[in-house]
Amino acid sequence: MNYFYETMYILRPDISDEAVDNTIGKYQGMIKDKGGEVLETQHRGKRRLAYEINRYREGIYIQMNYQTPGDTIAPMERDMRLSEDIIRYLTLVVDEPQEAEADEVPPQAAPLGS
Repeated sequence: MNYFYETMYILRPDISDEAVDNTIGKYQGMIKDKGGEVLETQHRGKRRLAYEINRYREGIYIQMNYQTPGDTIAPMERDMRLSEDIIRYLTLVVDEPQEAEADEVPPQAAPLGS
């Protein structure tokens, strides 16, 4: 059974654009090899970290949304843990992705004290 996942990982800020593209392609390939489907990949660019990680103050943020069998996650996270280019990663199981409509108005909260 396929589940929906979201993985956010942070790359070292000093790697080249080509290395970033290779890393993204590598993890997308791992998902596709296991029969999964990459729904969306967002290259969020270089951003300042909330706190220093391994002497880095900035990192390159990548977010992947995908659908894949559960046995894909462990090998991918193991590879991320051993990679010298990735300084942090997080994988979440999410409900089915919902498309937010542009004209949809969020519900208003009830006033306090009523």
